[in-house]
Amino acid sequence: MCGIVGAVASRDVTPVLLEGLQRLEYRGYDSAGLAVVHEKKIERVRRLGKVKGLQGALKDRDVSGHIGIAHTRWATHGTPSEGNAHPHLSGGEVAVVHNGIIENHAKLRSELQAAGFEFNSETDTEVVAHRIHHHLKDTDDMYLAISKTVKELKGGYASLVALSTHDPEALFTVRTGTPVVVGLGSGENFVASDVAALLPVTQRFQFLEEGDIAVLRKDSVTIFDAAGHEVERPVRESELTADTAKRGRFNHYMEKEIHEQPAALMQTLDQRISDGGIPDSVFGANAEEVLGKVKGMHIVACGTSYHAGLVARYQFEEIARLPCSVDIASEYRYRSPVVPENTLFVAISQSGETADTLAALRAANELGYVATLAICNVSESSLTRESDLVLMTRAGQEIGVASTKAFTTQLAALLMLTIVIARHRGLSSSAERELVTHLAEIPGMVEQSLVLNNAIADLAREFADKHHALFLGRGALNPIAMEGALKLKEISYIHAEAYAAGELKHGPLALVDEDMPVVAVAPNNELLEKLKSNLEEVRARGGQLYVFADPEVHLGEDESVRILRMPAHVQPIQEPLLYTVPLQLLAYHAAVLKGTDIDQPRNLAKSVTVE
Repeated sequence: MCGIVGAVASRDVTPVLLEGLQRLEYRGYDSAGLAVVHEKKIERVRRLGKVKGLQGALKDRDVSGHIGIAHTRWATHGTPSEGNAHPHLSGGEVAVVHNGIIENHAKLRSELQAAGFEFNSETDTEVVAHRIHHHLKDTDDMYLAISKTVKELKGGYASLVALSTHDPEALFTVRTGTPVVVGLGSGENFVASDVAALLPVTQRFQFLEEGDIAVLRKDSVTIFDAAGHEVERPVRESELTADTAKRGRFNHYMEKEIHEQPAALMQTLDQRISDGGIPDSVFGANAEEVLGKVKGMHIVACGTSYHAGLVARYQFEEIARLPCSVDIASEYRYRSPVVPENTLFVAISQSGETADTLAALRAANELGYVATLAICNVSESSLTRESDLVLMTRAGQEIGVASTKAFTTQLAALLMLTIVIARHRGLSSSAERELVTHLAEIPGMVEQSLVLNNAIADLAREFADKHHALFLGRGALNPIAMEGALKLKEISYIHAEAYAAGELKHGPLALVDEDMPVVAVAPNNELLEKLKSNLEEVRARGGQLYVFADPEVHLGEDESVRILRMPAHVQPIQEPLLYTVPLQLLAYHAAVLKGTDIDQPRNLAKSVTVE
């Protein structure tokens, strides 16, 4: 959720903070603010809305300093407003930015009000600022005050960064729940929610562990673990560059990321195919021993990643002949799953920091799974560090809130896992080679599918004035219909639902009329004839059909049916990936026509780090 950046340097840090916020804005954009120590006083500026509003406010004010913190907000406690925007102050002596939820904030607020502290916001974060200030009266030591405060907070409060006039040369940051990264410079140091914010100023990073408190000064970084012991954390060089986050010739990050999918998929597969097969070692050093034992699969994920898991269920059961269940992470946490012997737990996440998925993984570690496996796009994430086995998707940085290339690379990664598991369960070498060949063809076929872009842009004109849409699929394409509906909802704000086509007559058909477009994916597989019958049901009731179809599929095209042909015949294991792309493009072009904020859709954020 919220984006945090901080800096301590010999130079003015305000430009660094603003650029960092711009790079973190995908994490939340309800409000933005910064605070710097200027002439021994904390100067704060906040604005409702996006970072550009904050930049505009700073043009007429001299807000500069050698140490500062900044925040872009996704609102949880308290409505989006300037008064609820971060940073929050206490007595002009302490400033705090925070990502997460403090569950015991009401109790702490009451105690602090009784002690004479005045609150100026509805947020839970202001409690932290006042609590630190309260302890400073006893210790006059910022580190000790923060340590005491942290022990009093309950909930997944994620991360916070603070500064104080009591120690105006130091930044203090705490990691609980979601990552905080420390950026190392020469005579300057930085802190942020993720690496992307700091790429213009450094390539060297330290990733804090759970419970760490870091003290940053211009020339030093000191890290204390949860027990208060000074510790060293490894310094890592990032392979990303500042240019990674630029849109280039594209109008939106989402558009760029859709068109990056062929290259991203090639990266996913690169050096992971050997002699017509996929080595066990791509999942980790002890993968061969673990995967050879697997007799069942539990997949847990949220949102788009959940749809990837639903697709994988069909493939695990059909190709590997392995029982597979798929859970929404937020639901898995609150039931009592039965774990059959030698079941593999698979967690899927783009960021590796999704709160519910992480909590599910931690619960799974206590439930007797044969092992846990993370499929993730961020190498230094909590998910990858806490899993027994890992497969990185290598999609590259994804900035658009609506996931595109992260999803298709997850599908490719899950296919790799399916093939490896199937081999351990008796898949012949020739069958494995054929599957791997089809897998290796996918990047090139996705490239071909992008030629539909202009035709889909034209098609989208028929969606721009609609309020509802229905998506249909069958088999492994049903989750792809769900993903298509989700994309349309996320960025165009058109209400869209997806159903297994066979369920039409069990309720959804009542919604079909000339004002509700019906989108269907029609690959040439064993379910085609069944799907055709379902489409006829729509046609018979005056519905307008839009069908993405295999070139070998024959459907009667008339005024009620628009057909867009895929560029080439698609093999069954390729279908989910290839049919995803036109649905992404449809959502994108519909949103362009509606004039919505495509990369930063209302009420959403890229990474959901709070429950």
